Amino acid sequence: MKSRRDDLVETALKLFYIHGFNATGIDRILAESGVAKMTLYKHFRSKDELILAALQLRDERFRNWLMAEMEKSSTDPEERLLSMFPALETWFLGKAFKGLGFSGCAFINAAGEFGDQAHPAHRLAAEHKRRIVDFLAELCRDAGLPDPEDLAEQLALLKEGAIATAHVRNMPEAARTAEKMARVLIEAARARGGQPKG
Repeated sequence: MKSRRDDLVETALKLFYIHGFNATGIDRILAESGVAKMTLYKHFRSKDELILAALQLRDERFRNWLMAEMEKSSTDPEERLLSMFPALETWFLGKAFKGLGFSGCAFINAAGEFGDQAHPAHRLAAEHKRRIVDFLAELCRDAGLPDPEDLAEQLALLKEGAIATAHVRNMPEAARTAEKMARVLIEAARARGGQPKG
């Protein structure tokens, strides 16, 4: 059963994601969540603390969703790597997270609104991106690809470019373009390692 704190964080995440962190006021979050101001301040000392809680929820939810999508796509680690892009397209089309649609990446948005790299929201955004790279590096290692950390960074860069293009230019098909580029990178890496697939 969800607590009042859960209701607050869930509502805050939705409103921050759709309308922005700075543009969304506490009163609107309280009105939409049906939570009293006293309850809010019982759980969070400031709006900044609520923002961090919302971002932590988004980090957990997004990574769990992406990893599950990739893991169920195939038992082959290389195919799992490539399956990231069809999963992203599902998200870009607004079909991944119920009631949220697609409003870009919450972490890119947070880093943009909180530009100081020392700001806790900016640091949390950077940590989220690092965790995704670590997951991709693990799949690269499982696939026996050379320089797995370097390749993971390249694939993550394609992911980020696809997200930005899908959002700014309303091009969900950017995911498919990124997948084609990822295939080229993976094939080139395998050739450098002198290992044919399989």
